[in-house]
Amino acid sequence: MLNTIYNRENPIIAWWSGGVTSAVACAITIQLFGLEYVRIVFIDTCNEDDDTYRFKADCEKWYGKEIETISRIGTEYNNIKEVWYKFKSLNVAHGAICSSELKRTMRERFQRENKYSYQVFGFDINEPKRAHSMTMQYEGANPIYPLLLFGYSKKKCIEILTDNNIKIPRAYALGLNNNNCLKTGCVQGGIGYWQMIRVIMPEVFSEMAQIEHELTNL
Repeated sequence: MLNTIYNRENPIIAWWSGGVTSAVACAITIQLFGLEYVRIVFIDTCNEDDDTYRFKADCEKWYGKEIETISRIGTEYNNIKEVWYKFKSLNVAHGAICSSELKRTMRERFQRENKYSYQVFGFDINEPKRAHSMTMQYEGANPIYPLLLFGYSKKKCIEILTDNNIKIPRAYALGLNNNNCLKTGCVQGGIGYWQMIRVIMPEVFSEMAQIEHELTNL
């Protein structure tokens, strides 16, 4: 049945973000649909913690397949800070400008340029509203959510990775809830997140505070 629906011309795109939930969502997708019918893709902001790339290599061994990497950094932007200064903003009403420019725009471009049947996103059991929003706003993406299907939480994903001898990214060991853009800290993080960054990565906190002041003045 799968062979009549999915093929190399119309594979499933599974988005790998560097976090534990997307990592497990990709693994489930492979189990459900078959390795040859899944393309695993990573949008690199080039602002990720070095340990993310170790985690990526470990996941590739686990999956038995390469994770494709795409990025606007190096072609359209030199780094993430260039995005902030271009738009004179870190975070706006509809979200972080860097996420919109470096991730969403890149994903939509990839979607236009490649054939696919569905796209997989790693929203867990505590994120049904995010999944609903994705489904309603991006109907053409044909999104599916394996973690919601199985009722998996982030904690469960960490257990699955540990059971498969995959060391989780160090961001979680530091006490953070995500593994996004750790080189500068994630601008979408709330007060609690940045209070923690101030303690565990004071130099990063100070640099980002300075950037925020400069952008405000601009």
